[in-house]
Amino acid sequence: IIFLLASCQKPSPKTAIKVDGSDRGRVFEGIGGVSAGASSRLLLDYPEPQRGQILDYLFKPNYGAALQHLKVEVGGDTNSTDGSEPSHMHTRTDENYDRGYEWWLMKEAKARNPKIMLDLLPWGAPGWIGNGKYYSPDMAKYIAKFIQGAKKVHGLDIDYVGIWNETNYDIGYIKLLKKTLVANGLTTRVVAGDLYENQWKLSDDFKLDAELKNAVYAITAHYARVKGNFYVTPGALASGKLLWSSEDQPFDETGAMLQRDWKPGARIWANVLNTNYIDGKVTKTETWSPVTSYYDNLGAPNSGLMYANTPWSGHYNVQSAIWVTAHTTQFAQPGWQYLDKACGYLKGGGSYVTLKAPSGKDYSVIVETVAATRPQDVEFQIAGGFSVGAIHVWETNAVRSFEEVGDITPQNGSFRLTLAPDAVYSLTSTVGQGKGTAAPPPSAPFPFPYADDFDSTPAGKTPKYLADQGGAFEVAACTGRASKCLRQVVDKPPIPWLAVSPDPFSFLGSADWSDYEVSTDAMLEEPGSVTLAGRIDSASWFQEAKVRWASGYMLFLKQDGTWELDSTKFIAPPNKLASGKVSSQPKAWHHLALAFKGSSIQVSIDGAPVGNVTDSSHTKGMAGIGTGWNTAQFDNFSVK
Repeated sequence: IIFLLASCQKPSPKTAIKVDGSDRGRVFEGIGGVSAGASSRLLLDYPEPQRGQILDYLFKPNYGAALQHLKVEVGGDTNSTDGSEPSHMHTRTDENYDRGYEWWLMKEAKARNPKIMLDLLPWGAPGWIGNGKYYSPDMAKYIAKFIQGAKKVHGLDIDYVGIWNETNYDIGYIKLLKKTLVANGLTTRVVAGDLYENQWKLSDDFKLDAELKNAVYAITAHYARVKGNFYVTPGALASGKLLWSSEDQPFDETGAMLQRDWKPGARIWANVLNTNYIDGKVTKTETWSPVTSYYDNLGAPNSGLMYANTPWSGHYNVQSAIWVTAHTTQFAQPGWQYLDKACGYLKGGGSYVTLKAPSGKDYSVIVETVAATRPQDVEFQIAGGFSVGAIHVWETNAVRSFEEVGDITPQNGSFRLTLAPDAVYSLTSTVGQGKGTAAPPPSAPFPFPYADDFDSTPAGKTPKYLADQGGAFEVAACTGRASKCLRQVVDKPPIPWLAVSPDPFSFLGSADWSDYEVSTDAMLEEPGSVTLAGRIDSASWFQEAKVRWASGYMLFLKQDGTWELDSTKFIAPPNKLASGKVSSQPKAWHHLALAFKGSSIQVSIDGAPVGNVTDSSHTKGMAGIGTGWNTAQFDNFSVK
């Protein structure tokens, strides 16, 4: 039977693929997502039922992406791309296994897919670790306690843990981490080194250190394709270790991150998922991130398979990358086996991989024709005990998303297809695949005016919509007030992932806000500073690792009453616009306000104007609060 797709073009040369059950290859270990860098921050604030619908599209089997792994960040109170994720141990004596949102996300993923595997990776660490030295016994114990807390508090078993995101590894620490996990009765496996450059160097070290090789379960690499040609070294292939692309996504030829709708990004993602195995024998691929749930003016926007960063509206976007992922995850499960002789490249452009089920009867072929320019014929020859029943064909392209488009019954052990260019196909002997139908409400702007006195937020939690960019902001009882306040709790600079972590800062709102007044009550618990910010037009720390503040207007107040208004930009030193001093006492509450109207900016402290300036460096943007590396409290935050 010929399965034809309409076209007036002459087909490309025919490719013949032999799908033989006696063939062998490496074992498929799954496709996953990496929730890290605060990429999932706003997902927690979504209302039901939309939040549950998003989670279904990500994790529910036979519904959407059906992710088979979830890797989360071990928070370290430092910015890790689009925010700072809170530590479970702000200090050496502090332990709290309910901070942040990664515990919640792991549980939600596990509830939808009990077979999902869980991975961990730190991006940074609190400053008390090793007295500032990351690779230390403190860090190994810190990781062990996170894994123990996951099990004791949340009933979660952690399958794998890495050492330090995209940072040169330390052989002694890898072995120490393994010993520490074993000494604590933990079976979590150590993977390394999650590098962006020299990704496979670890395999060379294995030759000189048997203990190191025994400690590492899998070699993990990030974005190796960005460097050019693919990528896995002969030493890595011969190491006997599993090879994983532990952070990946579609990039263009310049290394620029692509959006996840069909063009430009999702179609490239289809190629990545196939060729990671064809070219590199990579058996597990994880994408950063599962969902874009962070503000658009942060670094590395549009990273997610889905787009969901307006929780106040409930709106989300099921992008094409969800369905491209489903073309693998709904047709092959971890434990299936690649068939090497049925994995390769089409003569007319594109690639294909074939996997078989452990039973030996069922098989699936995933084909992408992104590079093709015209239709092409493919002939499949089936042998080796595979099912001779109907083959179900699913397709995704620019106009069709994950649709079952027909069945083919092999005749005399073979069948033929004519494949259209720029498409993804799954051919399978299995059944049960499905496409979710939940639809979101329309998008809506951030609520304005906005106010929060923090009294309705549970103690220890972060208020809705505020996105911490450094340090950790938690609701707690006020000092000197019979109410709750928002408290910045980290008073020691953390060990950062990037060269410098921005000072503690949290913000929210709309990039379109222009003329408004932002105000808050603030109190310094110790010497240091508090900050009120407005017209924040960029907070892309990821691209500007050495900056301490976002791009916008910053009002700083110190404990002695001195204040300063700066215009801050990533490309230049802060520009001091005004300064002065007000009466102040230690632990005194002050009311800070910034009013913007056109190029006019008014500074008020404790209800009295203290400065008026004219500046047009920032015309619109969001609002926020911050501190130095000192503790402080905030109350009655308002934008009007």
